Amino acid sequence: MKKSISSTKRIVLGIDPGTVVMGYGLVALEGQRVELLDWGILKPGQAADGYRKLQLIHETVCGLITTYHPQEFAIEAPFFGKNVQSMLKLGRAQGVAIAAAMQHQLPVTEYSPKKVKQAITGNGNANKEQVLNMLQTVLRFQHQPTSLDASDALAVALCHAFQLQSPQTQASENIEKKKATSRSRKSGGWDAFIRDNPNRVTRK
Repeated sequence: MKKSISSTKRIVLGIDPGTVVMGYGLVALEGQRVELLDWGILKPGQAADGYRKLQLIHETVCGLITTYHPQEFAIEAPFFGKNVQSMLKLGRAQGVAIAAAMQHQLPVTEYSPKKVKQAITGNGNANKEQVLNMLQTVLRFQHQPTSLDASDALAVALCHAFQLQSPQTQASENIEKKKATSRSRKSGGWDAFIRDNPNRVTRK
């Protein structure tokens, strides 16, 4: 369910890692408006070999990045349970997904399951169905996912979008821009600023 993407929009890719089922979700942020771009699942568990599963995860994440060109990458942090083998496999899946994002030079942000639920529903102990219902309300869609892993990943993406919209985040970005401008001026004025920030200057 791919949608056309405006160049002015900020794209967030969210991942719910797993070696059996991996969920992914993409949202587009423009001002205070957030829209659903795509969501779905990968089933690396269908591969017999453990390393092949990791390869499928890496290829899928790279493919999503190549297709949608997100500027942000968010992933759910592993939930530390009692099963050591399961945690090892989940950690590997998360690491491979993060490596794919870093390969494409995307900033990576991790969120705990509780943080995601709190951001989406206001309740850190909400269940998956409650999260899905709130996603449907905020992003204005009715169809059901093939797996709740897809909605979990979409929730991670939306959680990060909310963080980007927060006044604190915007203020921090403005401060960093001012610092960059100040450093450029000190190191050689306008010519240095153009040299260090070519993407922020339009030539006519």
